[in-house]
Amino acid sequence: MSVQDAIAEISTCLGQRLTRSKSDLDLHGRSESHFALSRPDAVAYPETTQEVAMIVRACAKAGCPVIGWGTGTSLEGQAQAFQGGISVDFTRMNKILDIRQQDMDVTVQPGVTRQSLNDDLRATGLFFPVDPGANASLGGMASTRASGTTAVRYGTMRDNVLALEVVTATGEIIRTGTRARKSSSGYDLTGLFVGAEGTLGLVTELTLRLHGQPEAISSAVCGFETVSGAVQAVIDTIQMGLPMARIELMDAASVAAVNAYSGMTLPERPHLLLEFHGSDAGVAEQAETFGLIAAEHGGSGFDWATRAEDRTALWTMRHNAYHAIMASKPGARALVTDNCVPISRLAEAIEGTQADLAEAGLPGPILGHVGDGNFHAILMFDETDADAVARAKAVSDKMVNRALDLGGTATGEHGVGIGKLEYMAREHGGAWQMMGAIKTALDPQNIMNPGKLVPPRE
Repeated sequence: MSVQDAIAEISTCLGQRLTRSKSDLDLHGRSESHFALSRPDAVAYPETTQEVAMIVRACAKAGCPVIGWGTGTSLEGQAQAFQGGISVDFTRMNKILDIRQQDMDVTVQPGVTRQSLNDDLRATGLFFPVDPGANASLGGMASTRASGTTAVRYGTMRDNVLALEVVTATGEIIRTGTRARKSSSGYDLTGLFVGAEGTLGLVTELTLRLHGQPEAISSAVCGFETVSGAVQAVIDTIQMGLPMARIELMDAASVAAVNAYSGMTLPERPHLLLEFHGSDAGVAEQAETFGLIAAEHGGSGFDWATRAEDRTALWTMRHNAYHAIMASKPGARALVTDNCVPISRLAEAIEGTQADLAEAGLPGPILGHVGDGNFHAILMFDETDADAVARAKAVSDKMVNRALDLGGTATGEHGVGIGKLEYMAREHGGAWQMMGAIKTALDPQNIMNPGKLVPPRE
């Protein structure tokens, strides 16, 4: 069979929900980052797990690549069809299947976005905490092991996925895990598929851990003279056991961009954005304690927000920072990258990156989930300027190698895709080959999102 045979078989079942229109192929061939357009051969819009299994079985017979698609917000090329094939778009699989308030868990289809889930949970007193910024699909968030602004308190997708339903490379439907909060039963297959980036199978259902909405929330923004001062305040805060819900860094360039974009008036210097969750008394005490710590490291200009609308404005500003930064250089393309290092080395990693950017003559505002040592750089360049493209890639390369030298990782939350593939051997050594062996065992035809995450097939 050929790819065209697979398309014909899938079309028989899906009808108009299999499309080859140019607009659909272009949409599913793009990335939010710097990768070139790479169109699939067709786009399928399944509505059930059984339809997903049918699609994979047809592709398995034809040896045709299968690439999962959530909302298209991945940043390392994970959802692009670099080898053609069928893009499986999960936007129609967007049902919240069961909310269990007493057990504090929920079962959803993969196309549900984090914002729509939290909208539905609003009346229950519960919420789903993982917040990568983008309104990503929960299936995509699991597949890339996403985290974000709240990871310092609530953990990442790894910590909040209890169980999965997965369609394997043969079209078999399996379930991993249960709703129990712990288990000593067998291999952790849920953990295997969380972060596999669709290279082992397609996630068709997720059971997620929920958390209680805090009684009181207080947010704040605080300026610092240096990045080192801001990071040291974070280190002291964590070492004291102060339970931060969010603690984010924006460098001076990021602050300048959000001021222009969102109408803010923050001084153009490094800032921390903070949030405390707890009781009224606990939140007040935590905020006071942090204020004392920050002052010791040059923090000033505190602006506290306890009203919901003020907190929303603050975090909307942070979540819109990428768009603000891109708006500051109209027409520029961005290489959006992230690293994660032990928090004691974070200031060194950020300041090293700033020096690299200055030497390269490139704008690259930096933002960070500093509570867990993760930071992002948005390296902007004119894609028609080959020298600028090369300089941006060189800075990114230095960032990754510095992070590995400091005991960190090539990516804290964006994932590997193809963008970080070349660093996997250095970071993981022989363990990377073991990942490839697992991929070969579960997907011997190499049809599930081929060319990503694991060593290339010979």
